[in-house]
Amino acid sequence: MSEYQYYEFAAIDQPLTRTDMAALRAVSTRAVITPSGFANHYEWGDLKADPSDWMRRYFDAFVYTANWCSCRLALRVPLSTFRKAELKPFATKYALTIEASDEHWIFDWALNESEDYDRFSEEDGSGWMRRLAPLRDELLRGDLRSLYLGWLAGAGAGSGELREEAREPEVPPGLSELSLPQQALVEFLEIDPDILAAAMAGSARAPTTDADDRDRLDAWLGEWSRDEMVAVLKLITQGQGQDAERRVRIRHATWLKAQRPARASATPRRSVAELSELAKLASGPRLEREAKERAQQEAERRHQREAHLRRLMADVDKHWEAVDVQAKRGSASGYDQAVQALAELAEGYALTSSREEFERALRRFVVRHATRGALLRRLTEARLWSG
Repeated sequence: MSEYQYYEFAAIDQPLTRTDMAALRAVSTRAVITPSGFANHYEWGDLKADPSDWMRRYFDAFVYTANWCSCRLALRVPLSTFRKAELKPFATKYALTIEASDEHWIFDWALNESEDYDRFSEEDGSGWMRRLAPLRDELLRGDLRSLYLGWLAGAGAGSGELREEAREPEVPPGLSELSLPQQALVEFLEIDPDILAAAMAGSARAPTTDADDRDRLDAWLGEWSRDEMVAVLKLITQGQGQDAERRVRIRHATWLKAQRPARASATPRRSVAELSELAKLASGPRLEREAKERAQQEAERRHQREAHLRRLMADVDKHWEAVDVQAKRGSASGYDQAVQALAELAEGYALTSSREEFERALRRFVVRHATRGALLRRLTEARLWSG
């Protein structure tokens, strides 16, 4: 199997300039490059540039997957969004690294050694940007849950990143009510469901907010000066609506973040060892729940199968005639289809009549086709006929 790598970058706050796009094109002649991003995959070789450098210079989001069971997400937000002290407790050696450039914080989540080989052999990576990029808007609003999830990925069993005595960051409110992008991040990083359940137990409920609350919106708009509003309107009339929207969104997100009251954590910060013990306790209910779900799915599958077999047996003569037609074709594919249909008829007889009645009908069928050695051999191999 050849190597496969997928790279996708997104410019969200500010579109790429022609000069930017020309610089990117010089790196890759095959990539899809637009003012809003860069996407390419490689089956031989890889990107001839440093993604971290591109994040510092051009982009606000980056997604990478490789079929050797590795993936990476990076997001960039303005430096003014967070204080260094807020972010330091979340950083790990590999699962979540945090870098400060001249103007931005760059958050980098990584999964380096997945054991889900099917996932990385089947997916091409192209759907993750759409699912994960909204995490950036959440960060701009001061939502720290995605950062906690990155820390938790480093605390998971087998990662070896954090010592047992290491203490968790303060658990953000709402961890037990993850947003859809946060759920996607859990999936992307393959965070252990039991340690996640343990961590959720230490989280307060998220404060309730109403996006359509007219009073809150009026309060925010009331803080704008006339000059600031005029500047935004000028951008719109000059055809720079995207830049205007970017400024408004960032300002609104910063305001929302400032409205969050500081709260003293009532829950003591737990060690990695304590979370691991809680995860073991959480695994019991999860395994029981999953076993119940599997039993329900199996019961539904049996129900559907039995309904299908009863419909088949309601017109069984018609199906014997169809098997005869396939056998008379005298071809390998005809014989294979005949044997497959006979196996289904055997199930139908066992459900609605008896195995003996099926064997009597099969004997009559074999007599009619006794000269077809290839067919009889297939029946024997399928354990439908013993001669």
